[in-house]
This record gives sequence, C-alpha cells and structure tokens, in this order.
Amino acid sequence: MSDKKKETLRAVKFVLFSISAGLIQAVSIWLLETFTRFPSWLCYLIGLVLSVLWNFTLNRKFTFKSAANVPVAMLKVAAYYAVYAPLSTLGVKFLTEKCLWPPILADGLAMALNLVTEFLYQRFFVFGKSLDTAVRKKKSDEESEI
Repeated sequence: MSDKKKETLRAVKFVLFSISAGLIQAVSIWLLETFTRFPSWLCYLIGLVLSVLWNFTLNRKFTFKSAANVPVAMLKVAAYYAVYAPLSTLGVKFLTEKCLWPPILADGLAMALNLVTEFLYQRFFVFGKSLDTAVRKKKSDEESEI
C-alpha cells in the first residue's frame, strides 16, 4: 500500500474512533447533566477523561499499530491533556456561563478542536517513531519461530 493511502486510512480510522469516543463523551455528559447537579464544565471534564481512555486504547492498537511502551505513550497523551483539558474546560465554561451557548454547542466546538490537534500530536509526537511497529514486531516474531 502506498504511503499516501496508508496515511489516508490512518486518518479515517482516527476520525472513526474519535467519533466513537465523542459518542462516549456526549452520552457521559448528557447522563451527568441529566442525573447529577454537577456544573456543565465538570460534566464535560468527566466525559473528556472517559473518551480519552477509549480513544487512546483503540488508536494505539488499530490506527497507529504501535508497539511503543504504553505507559510512556500514555504519559505523552496525558501531557497533551494537561494543556488541552484546562483550556477546553475553561472555554466550555466561558461559552456556557458567560456567552450563554447551549452546552452541546460548546462541547461540540471543543471536540472538533480536539480531533484535529490530537491527531497531529499522536501521529507525529506520541507514535511518530513507532508507527506500525506492532505489525512489524509480529512478523519478525513469526520469522524467528521458523
């Protein structure tokens, strides 16, 4: 498969897994806003954490096919979210409380920004040097058994 096709497929997988993570985030936010008295920004933050864990797990295995050290990769993702989460949480809080945006619109904007920035961050920083190593590692393990 050509590099262009491989990267296009990688981006499509990332978007699809991110949509599933977005659904987890949206449902979590809705459930928390419906059944708790938590403020919108806290519901957003909890939903974000749940979606990050889901998205990281699927994308490491199926999109980036990385055999990189999982704790190190997760720490890199945690570093991204150490910056993104407070900024996006404050942004959602500002948009919902000061600008009176409906929470669903503020959450949607935050999720769209997250999709683009996280793909680039994971593709080039978290998994850049270990892309497709899980596949290569598996093939080399099979060859050593022969």
